[in-house]
Amino acid sequence: PMLRRDRALYKDKEFAYCFIDEAQYIKNPKTMNAHSVKNVNARVRFALTGTPIENSLMELWSIFDFVMQGYLYGAKEFRERFEIPVTKNSDANAVDGLRAKIKPFVLRRMKNDVLEELPEKIENTIYADLVPEQKKLYAAFLATARSETAELLESGAKMRILTLLMRLRQICCHPALFDETYKKDSGKLNALVDIVTGAISSGHRVLIFSQFTSMLAIIRRKFDSMEIESFYIDGQTKPYERTEMAQRFNNGEKQVFLVSLKAGGTGLNLIGADTVIHFDPWWNPAVMDQASDRAYRIGQTRAVQVIRLAASGTIEEKILRLQESKRMLADDIIKMNTDSFGSLTNEEILSLFE
Repeated sequence: PMLRRDRALYKDKEFAYCFIDEAQYIKNPKTMNAHSVKNVNARVRFALTGTPIENSLMELWSIFDFVMQGYLYGAKEFRERFEIPVTKNSDANAVDGLRAKIKPFVLRRMKNDVLEELPEKIENTIYADLVPEQKKLYAAFLATARSETAELLESGAKMRILTLLMRLRQICCHPALFDETYKKDSGKLNALVDIVTGAISSGHRVLIFSQFTSMLAIIRRKFDSMEIESFYIDGQTKPYERTEMAQRFNNGEKQVFLVSLKAGGTGLNLIGADTVIHFDPWWNPAVMDQASDRAYRIGQTRAVQVIRLAASGTIEEKILRLQESKRMLADDIIKMNTDSFGSLTNEEILSLFE
């Protein structure tokens, strides 16, 4: 934000080097973030990021447009040469061509290669059964959503389908997110309480992520009623408060840290936790991995357990399967995930409603 505000002050300055960290913040070339950074006059440029590709190959183009403007052609030509052939047509020649062009300029650092002192990271998925009232509500909305989906796909209204899918995900988390009059239990919330109370009684400290801030509020109220102390961060939390709470947590204060996935998935050091729970699976596993690494990073001395919590027999189970089946593109290009809703085929979208 300061660079955006002060960009005129840098206009006539020349730097030997320009380094940008968390380079995914310039993944959209049309934003002021991208324009401000790319206008810095530097002879040599470096970009560091854990997620060079989150949703599309154009994000990789935007980062390279900062590092070496013009090397991957203009945006339109890049789209025609690489993005469309790779993502739409699975063109092996285009994949090989793009990989060959970027390979000399990408250094990939894997934690297990360079941080031998890091302890083990254990990942697993726990499936929770919906309670009967929750299951009825899910089935009713699923039937409605299924009847709308085919028409929406024909009209090209993919974003409307995303809204339907979000409603289903909300019901999986807690029907109160979907219907404020709902007063019954949530199978996933019950499972979370069991996991967290077991972890705390065994001496563990827990980091919980959710995409839905309203779900985090429900979890927080539940924990308060059980006298489980927690910190909380979302998009409204001021930067200095984020830092202060992280330091207090890492120093041993409170047992649980609740974090909005979008607000706290990067830029936080929370090595005070050794258990990470993703309450709701996200389309892009790279985003979830980056969030998990708030606890699994330099300074962590204990084995870290990462738990993906999902409602069995629902869209959440299908999202996790899609995550596994759609890792090929980024693995081919740069060994990162690019799984996003926008990249799903019509057949894959329809399968979510089966």
